[in-house]
Amino acid sequence: MATTRSALTDEDIRTLVKGATPDERALAARKLCQSMEREPLSVEDRELAADILRVMAADAAELVRKAIAETLRASDVVPRDVAVQLSRDVESVCLPLLAFSPVFTDADLAEIVRLGGPVRQVAIAKRPELSRTVTDSLAEHGGERAVATACANPGADFAESGLKRAVDRFEKSERVLAAIAYRNVLPLSITERLITLVTDKVRDHLVSHHAVTAETALEIVTGAAERATVDVVDQAGKTADVRGLVTHLNSEKRLTASLLLRSLANGHMTFFEWGVAELAGVPHHRTWLMIHDAGPLGLRAIYERAGLPARLFPAFRAAVDTFHSMEFDGGAKDQERFQERMLQRFMTQPEQASREDVDYLLARMDKTTEVVTQPEREAVML
Repeated sequence: MATTRSALTDEDIRTLVKGATPDERALAARKLCQSMEREPLSVEDRELAADILRVMAADAAELVRKAIAETLRASDVVPRDVAVQLSRDVESVCLPLLAFSPVFTDADLAEIVRLGGPVRQVAIAKRPELSRTVTDSLAEHGGERAVATACANPGADFAESGLKRAVDRFEKSERVLAAIAYRNVLPLSITERLITLVTDKVRDHLVSHHAVTAETALEIVTGAAERATVDVVDQAGKTADVRGLVTHLNSEKRLTASLLLRSLANGHMTFFEWGVAELAGVPHHRTWLMIHDAGPLGLRAIYERAGLPARLFPAFRAAVDTFHSMEFDGGAKDQERFQERMLQRFMTQPEQASREDVDYLLARMDKTTEVVTQPEREAVML
């Protein structure tokens, strides 16, 4: 190993292996590690360096092993087996490598999270980049501090399921919930869940940075969850993960007939399609055909398959027919015009919906149009 030997005398190498004191061996080890880090290494040099590092990793003196961890913490010169061995060492040795070493695999890190304890978990949570394999393990096995650290780490990639697991485990931890809320991007289902759990300050952040309004947050907190969910869909727009949202709502037993009716009456046909598909256990493309292209019996068939109440079917039928009768141009007024038309249908056939649903539609229309007069409202309420 010409490069390394040029930086060390024969006496240095003997000291490394047989030095009388730990301090002497540690000094020689640090000098060798610095040489490995500075100089380009051939394949042969790397193999020899790996053998020397294995000798140092087996040294009884903590100072020697610490020299490897501190000097080569971000280097790919350290063999993976040595890194894994040192990850089980005392904290002064393992933590620098766990926080920075690129030689660990995602599987290595996930396993260390599972078995390594809270201090090692936090070191891993601080790494510049974390894959979903590692964040899933942290969400499942990590302590509160480690999970909060990972959620606050912009380089940590979380799957929606990982964030959901973190919320489930730490729904009473302000530290974890705030770290999740302040992430740059959040799935809609996570945003909605957080609003009911976080402090006012964090809720204000969610309102300002994610797909909710202040009114939505207030309605969720005060218990009007269905109405607020419709508003969340409004705010999310076309980029929302509609499938993920309906799956989340169904898992929470909140994908109800009244929620689907409210959404459909507000023009959210895609949400209605995915919601019915979720409840019926039928693929979306087949549900779409039955709602739109299967004749007068298609909607009833998929509606019954979804287990929705028979008494509300006429209201859903009216909403779907209204949707088909309108021409949408993609403009900003499409939803407003649809809401107005739907409101007229509900007002002329009030027996098709509950008073609560009509009240809600009227409240929604108050925000966008003045076409409904007070006498008309009173007629509907009677």
